[in-house]
Amino acid sequence: MKFFDEFKEFISKGNVMDMAVGVVVGGAFTSIVNSLVKDIITPLLSLVTKLMKAGVESGASKAGAEEAANKLLDMQNWIIPGTAINIGSFIQSVISFLIMAFVIFCIVKGVNTLRDRIEKKAEEAPAEPAGPTQEELLAEIRDLLKNK
Repeated sequence: MKFFDEFKEFISKGNVMDMAVGVVVGGAFTSIVNSLVKDIITPLLSLVTKLMKAGVESGASKAGAEEAANKLLDMQNWIIPGTAINIGSFIQSVISFLIMAFVIFCIVKGVNTLRDRIEKKAEEAPAEPAGPTQEELLAEIRDLLKNK
């Protein structure tokens, strides 16, 4: 039984719970960062490099520069196969993270409330009756000697 008591003490320590929460939240936040890079930043970089390449290919002349600027402003040229900006996927990752963070918050709050109740009950437990003080023992001995 001692093994389980030690395990219960290990689990009930606050810093173990904090570490577990950090690992879970860190893993969930990783999905947000991955989605941001995959669904938003990478397509934007592909778009910019494709438009820059089109500007370089059109030549360094003034007419070529104007043509590149017009291509940049024309949103139809922004559609490049394989470079869709998936804002919906990113928002889904953020919402998933927020739901997971809320659930973890509720679990930690429940564990902390339970721990506080257990500690409060331990404090409210009646203390053992105090034994007689030294003066009371001496008075009792004196009374016994008087009665002899």
